[in-house]
Amino acid sequence: MKVGFIGLGNVGGKLSGSLLRNGIDLAVHDLNAAMVDSFVSRGAKPGGSPAEMMRDCEAVITCLPSPAASAAVMEEMLPEVTTGKIWMEMSTTDADEVKRLGQMVIARGGAAVDCPVSGGCHRADTGNISIFAGCDRATFDRILPLLKNMGRRILHTGEIGSASVLKVITNYLATANLLTCCEALVTAKAAGMDLATAYEAIAISSGTSFVHETESQVILNGSRDISFTMDLVRKDIGLFQAVADRAGVPLEMNPLMIKIFEDGISRFGPRELSPNIIKRLEEATGLDITAPGFPPEMTDDEPEEPGYEVVPRGR
Repeated sequence: MKVGFIGLGNVGGKLSGSLLRNGIDLAVHDLNAAMVDSFVSRGAKPGGSPAEMMRDCEAVITCLPSPAASAAVMEEMLPEVTTGKIWMEMSTTDADEVKRLGQMVIARGGAAVDCPVSGGCHRADTGNISIFAGCDRATFDRILPLLKNMGRRILHTGEIGSASVLKVITNYLATANLLTCCEALVTAKAAGMDLATAYEAIAISSGTSFVHETESQVILNGSRDISFTMDLVRKDIGLFQAVADRAGVPLEMNPLMIKIFEDGISRFGPRELSPNIIKRLEEATGLDITAPGFPPEMTDDEPEEPGYEVVPRGR
């Protein structure tokens, strides 16, 4: 299968790198020509325009920063969609929008999948990230071998759009956990606790989590670098809010989180690293929430393993 990949940013660059590392015939496109050149130097082909990529490839993957960006790329690709073509949307996007675009692809004889990832950029880099896939079962079976080259745990979530709903739910939970980790670490320091000891206490207790074991480390290092920014957090929890609003769920936590990140963006800028939301509390208390011995960025120390399908309980 010849695969096209559009969007070589923090996540897309790592996912496409896994495809290249695993021997997939890969063509790439990005607005940043230097990124394309880097992939070409490693064995990928320059894909040309999105329309050329859809014409020349059996499957085209998009991994872009916003629903508007995905819609603009689809507008270019759609005339080249024919029977048998596959569009795979790996962006974190709006479920209704991915269904709208997907139906346009399906109407022209193609197949459409929303397949966002979860687990952090460090796991995307090693191919050990998790992937949700929303599509009909026949399409899922067709793309599963390809997904196994990019991720370890692959979950078929149901029809197109379902993966995007679950993705923003998981991002909401990660954001809530980031904010509580920030409050916990600042409170520990204010109460006179050693921060390295506080980190370990949380890590070995009922208070631990994936977010604590990753993002708390780079917070304490001071780099705060997880390759994710405040504007992207605001987008994701905004998408979660839209899901809840459409379903008539009167959320209480998420509106507050949106306000917190809007305040963080107004203070530090939209492209500030998302764990630096802790700076609001550092400034309010005058405390420095750093400690020696923690890494500046997260790395996945697990070896790359073949991907496999996760089957929900009871099936």
